Order: sequence, then structure tokens, then C-alpha cells
Amino acid sequence: MRTLVGWHIEMEFQEEGDRTKAVAMVRLADGTEVRSHGYSTRHHADAPQLRVGEEVAGARALNDLAMQLLTKAHDELKSTVKVPDYPLM
Repeated sequence: MRTLVGWHIEMEFQEEGDRTKAVAMVRLADGTEVRSHGYSTRHHADAPQLRVGEEVAGARALNDLAMQLLTKAHDELKSTVKVPDYPLM
């Protein structure tokens, strides 16, 4: 199997008190950069576990990134195809 293109997703985290913020970014072959954010908040009664906050915030950022990519693909298909419009999800 031949790989035509590869994506590298950059992910950064910021911890502030009980809140974790994740920012994800992917640069596509057409030069488009898609950015997304995800957040998690630790309940004050829970023990601090930075890894868990990063995983939750990161998953939410990646989910948002996936939805933006689906929307982009859907919009590009709509602009070239003359068939009934069906949602991707």
C-alpha cells in the first residue's frame, strides 16, 4: 500500500488550576490549517491527576477537529456534486 499524504497533528496543553485546555492543529495538503480546542475541569473533591485532564481535554479537541474535517469534506463535496445533499454523520 502506498501512502499519498500524511498528517501530523500538533497538540498543546495548558493547565490552570482545576482546568485543562487542549489545542489541536493539523495542516492539510491544500495548505489549510484546522484548529480546535477542548477543555476539562477537575471536580474540587477529586485528586489532581494531570494526565487524566490532558486525556479528556485532548479527546475533546480531537473530536472537534474531526467534526471540522467532516464539515470541510462535506462542503467540498457539495460544491462539486449535483446530487441530493446528505449529512456525513
